[in-house]
Amino acid sequence: MTSRVTRTQPSRAAVSRRGRVGAPTILLAPFLVLFTACTLIPIGYAAYLSLFTEKRSGLGFGGGVTLFTGLGNYTRALTDHAFLEGFWTTAQYCLLYIPIMIGTSLLLALLLDSTLARARRFFQLALFLPHAVPGIIAALIWMYLYTPGISPVVEVLNSLGTQVDLLGHPLPAVVNIAIWEWTGYNMVIFYAALQAISREVLEAAVVDGAGPLRTAFSVKIPLIRASISMVGMFTVIGSLQLFTEPMILHGTSPGVITTWTPNMYAYTAAFERGDYGLAAAASVLLAVVAATLSFVVTRLTRARSDRRAEATT
Repeated sequence: MTSRVTRTQPSRAAVSRRGRVGAPTILLAPFLVLFTACTLIPIGYAAYLSLFTEKRSGLGFGGGVTLFTGLGNYTRALTDHAFLEGFWTTAQYCLLYIPIMIGTSLLLALLLDSTLARARRFFQLALFLPHAVPGIIAALIWMYLYTPGISPVVEVLNSLGTQVDLLGHPLPAVVNIAIWEWTGYNMVIFYAALQAISREVLEAAVVDGAGPLRTAFSVKIPLIRASISMVGMFTVIGSLQLFTEPMILHGTSPGVITTWTPNMYAYTAAFERGDYGLAAAASVLLAVVAATLSFVVTRLTRARSDRRAEATT
């Protein structure tokens, strides 16, 4: 008596389902590993450190004792005027920096995308080069240009009879460095979004009688609004991490104190005062603020896009 062994072949639906799940998992695995190792684990360790504080015993010769304080470090940070003042400084920085940077980047991208532009490749590279310079090198260059006595810019202004203290108020100086560094980078993002616009849409606008300015403001900018929102969101989050530029200018500008931004506050608490619990609590609070802002901006952008889609249908 012979028996026939039948093998059940997987259905096409099962194979397709495994393909839809397996391929994205493989592609996302490197990002998830790096994100966990470089973001989630450090945040978790910072949250752990923020629950403890170190108390020195005796006259300082007997070492220290690590004590569990719960939310004590968070209370200290939130009631510290210097920490809260750092957020106010960052808010002023954002109000001055973001409109100028986004407006300049968008204007340059529109100029490069226009039919009158020449040598596009050269100007793209020239405008992007400042971003390729490391932040600390850029800050050192600008510190040289800002410092009286050695700065050729200050010397020329003084020779013209204009007494200018470029570091009298540090906020414009820091904003100027950031604009120089990030305008070209965001210009490339906007230019890529403009290049993705269908040429048929632009030709239809020209046929309808729209000039270059009308086409730019009524057609191009609305169509790349998602890119503008993304750049704005990333810029706000990056502004909360402001550290390198003011830290370099701290040595030459009396207005830049060691707690000028929340990042500088955490750095000072950890490496100058040795209060790692307070520094960790300040870092966690900064991460929470950044995540909250990211969530709010994303929700507002999505809600605006949904309303616009409903209006067009």
